[in-house]
Amino acid sequence: MANRTDLGERHPLSALLIIGQALAAATILALLTYLGFVLGADLTTISFLYLLLVVSTALFCGFWYASVISLLAVACLDYFFVPPLFQFAISEPHNWVTLAAFQSTALVIGRLSGKELRSSREAAAHRKEMEQLYELSRSFLLLDLHEPPGPQLVVLIHRIFSPRAVALFDVNIARQDRMGDWDPNEEDLAKECYLRAAPLGDPRSETAQRILNAGFGPVGALVVRGKLSTLVVDALASLAAIAMDRHQSLEKEERAETEMKSEQLRAAVMDALAHEFKTPLTAVVTASSGLLELGGLTRSQRDLAALIDDEAVRLNELCTRLLLTAKLDARQVGLQRDDVSLRDLVSEVLTSRPAQDVRDRLEVQVEDPGFTVNVDRALVAMILTQYIDNARKYSSPGTPIPIAARTSHSEVVISVHNSGSTIQIEDRERIFDRFYRAKDLKNSVPGTGIGLSVVRKAAEAHHGHVWVISNDHEGTTFYLSLPIGARRAH
Repeated sequence: MANRTDLGERHPLSALLIIGQALAAATILALLTYLGFVLGADLTTISFLYLLLVVSTALFCGFWYASVISLLAVACLDYFFVPPLFQFAISEPHNWVTLAAFQSTALVIGRLSGKELRSSREAAAHRKEMEQLYELSRSFLLLDLHEPPGPQLVVLIHRIFSPRAVALFDVNIARQDRMGDWDPNEEDLAKECYLRAAPLGDPRSETAQRILNAGFGPVGALVVRGKLSTLVVDALASLAAIAMDRHQSLEKEERAETEMKSEQLRAAVMDALAHEFKTPLTAVVTASSGLLELGGLTRSQRDLAALIDDEAVRLNELCTRLLLTAKLDARQVGLQRDDVSLRDLVSEVLTSRPAQDVRDRLEVQVEDPGFTVNVDRALVAMILTQYIDNARKYSSPGTPIPIAARTSHSEVVISVHNSGSTIQIEDRERIFDRFYRAKDLKNSVPGTGIGLSVVRKAAEAHHGHVWVISNDHEGTTFYLSLPIGARRAH
């Protein structure tokens, strides 16, 4: 069997070098034969010299060249040194033994030499790859992650590893970057690799494909064409995935910081506006109430004054919520905790609802009438008021609005249910964000998108949480959960 030191598996320049070495070996064989014959060397000496020549040829040129030299050496040995001289007697047993010894030596030395050369080349290639990966990792630390990493990575990979072509697809920004020699029908090869989610290699074109996986799932795909080992391609894929993940994390941090600053600005503006509105609203409420108290108005005038009074009170409540929201955002609200009876608190909220038709629809069920909870009465009352107002606005006319309070070993849960319009699943978290309103409801029912955001802030101030469950069959239920900082009344 041939090994890697044979002519067919070498670079053309290496092949020429081996041919030169083989010709040199043949020349040395001729020289040894001439000197041995002239000097009258005995058979043992000339055989040993021929063996050394076969070993050297196998070591530097490979098995096939050494095999040819061994045949020539046996022929020279038989013709010039084994009686009868100047005659070929190849059929003699000692010639076959000599040939077998030379050939075996050539084979063993050739195989060992080839293995050593392969190991040396693989070690050199591995060392070069490690040096390239080290250079890439150093350059990787200098990437500008404020910019998309794809264009930077393909330039680095192409410069350091010199593949024929490289392509990188970043799913986070739906962008593909390419560099090198790509066919027109391969423009979206990296994107197709990601969408296929099953990378395919092509040994004929030396194309390697990898899915880029970060901690939470695939973030893109890498396609490299060139003589790169599996180790290098896997390392490139890992580094690219890390760069994309870091870029996305940085974007999220910047977005969160921008949103936080924007939220702080909005809170400051709302606080200022609410304070500015409070003074004129107080004057409007006082004037409208005074007109109603003075009397002497016609029916139309009294209705208009009552409308002004009701809307001024409503606007005043909205300003109060805005101020409370700003204080909750700034964590300036100190909870005025007290042991509050759940039944009494619910009754207090219901009594404050002026519309008789709303009170008639409310159905209250408190699991334990004697249970008290240690909370800020005003904040929890505000939460219940908001839940009831929401249920009134979005429920079908005349349908009941059940209010329930249940306790467990760790929390108390208050719920307000209504039948009517439902909340889509994608809106169920966002409706607690300030100014957000569900798309399919914001045009049908008036509102500001502030109330539920205050509810969440007030619940968080108690280390509780709020959520909503909504579907077409059971309607919509808003929940408030508060930790069990509570005790049973005696």
